[in-house]
Formats: sequence, structure tokens, C-alpha cells
Amino acid sequence: MNPERILQVADLEDPRLDEYLRLSEAHLRMRSDVENGLYIAESTKVVQRAINAGHVPRSFLLAEKHLDQLAEEFNQFPDAPIFIGDDRQLQDLVGFHLHRGAMAAMNRPEPLDLDEVLEASSRIAILEDIADHTNLGAIIRSASGLGVDAVLLTPKCVDPWYRRSARVSMGTVFDLPWVRMQSWPGDLQTLKKHGYEMLAMELTDDAIPLNEVEIKAGQKAAMILGNEGRGVTDEALATVDRTVIIPMHRGVDSLNVGAASAIAFWHLCSAPR
Repeated sequence: MNPERILQVADLEDPRLDEYLRLSEAHLRMRSDVENGLYIAESTKVVQRAINAGHVPRSFLLAEKHLDQLAEEFNQFPDAPIFIGDDRQLQDLVGFHLHRGAMAAMNRPEPLDLDEVLEASSRIAILEDIADHTNLGAIIRSASGLGVDAVLLTPKCVDPWYRRSARVSMGTVFDLPWVRMQSWPGDLQTLKKHGYEMLAMELTDDAIPLNEVEIKAGQKAAMILGNEGRGVTDEALATVDRTVIIPMHRGVDSLNVGAASAIAFWHLCSAPR
């Protein structure tokens, strides 16, 4: 590896470091990295999974002691600069203690086509306005591990490639196809045109227990999971075929959406395809 690629973090005002500057939660809410075609991958594992998925890094940022962990990735992208610093310098730069090894500023790939994803899939998760990045990362990890083919996001759902979402997902967000819908709930008509049975997990008077839902072989199915506070909206519920619930005990009415998603995906994907 060319030692000239390794650049010491010396001046926090260096414009080459702007993509890493002040990555704390409060500051990130004021930035428009999605529009700029940027996302930040945090931790060596997440950086590696992003690159293995074909994503291209703009630059790397890490403590010098972690250089060896990404040697293969550095060699794949010889033009991407590598910024290193001590723990204090990196904390001053990004706004928090960087204790997961490394970061990389990554180029966002082009969005996937909704029709192409639906045609290639048979089990779809639809996430309506999920507001918490940790929940989103956990849901995507469950979707990937339990066999969901793809995830659809409503326009107001938080970003799967936001550093916390990607980290909590253990990088599975880079392996699992996802599409952000442009019209909600209008795009549900596109799923119906592709033959999907529409299910929604919501406490309604006519909801049936999840374990009583039978999905026939060859049937395509999609499950909607709603916002952490209000659940699935009435507009979305008006378009679905069935609403389902997870039977609960001891007066508990529901689970956190991350926990509920794992149960829903296991049932959805255990049915014959």
C-alpha cells in the first residue's frame, strides 16, 4: 500500500474531512447526505459488507491501530484517501467516540426499480414511516436472516444507510434489496398488480392471529409494519387483504416493531413458495 495515501488528521477544518465532520445525531438531522449521494459506513464489518455489495468508498477514516483490518479494501480502491488519527482527534472530528474501528464515506448506488424487485421476489416487507434508526436496522437484520426477499420503505421512513441503521443491521442492509416508494399508499396498487397478497400487522377488530394465516405455495405475500407510535395508517389498512396480530398474554397488547417483525418474517417465510 502506498504510504502517501495515509493522511494524518491534523486540521479539523481540512475540507477533505467535511464528509466526516460532526456526525452526531443532532448535526446529522441538519444535513442532506441523501441528496448529495453520500452515506457513512461505520465499523470495519459494515465497511467490508458495503464494499462486498459493490459500493464504492470516497475515503476512509480510522485510528492507525486498525489499518491492518481493512488492508484488502484499501488495495481494491487505491485512489481513495485514508485518514488516520488518534482517538481524541477522531472524536473531535465526528462528534463521538469512534470505538468500532473505522468509517468510510461511501457513494450511494442508483436506486433499484420497484417493478423489477417485485417481479424477482415472493416475500416482501413494507415498512411504513419507521422513525427510529435502531428499529430499522433491527428489522432489516431480521428480514435478511429470516428470508425476506426485499424491503419497501415509505417516503417518510428513515434511511437504511444511515450509519446507525447500517451498524445495527450488521451490514445486512447492503445485501438485502430495498426500494423507497414514491407514492404512499398508492404504490400498494403496484404490488397488487404483481399478485401480492397484502397483510398488515395491526390491532383491528377483524385481525386474525398470525399463526392462523396460511399462504399457499406459489402465492406472493407482503407484510406491512407500521410506525412505532401510531401503527399502520388507516389509508394503508383500507388497501390490504387481511390484518394480523401476534397473540399476546398477561395483558400485553403488542411488541416493539423490531421484535414483532422477526416473528412476522419467520411465519411469512416458513410458508412454501
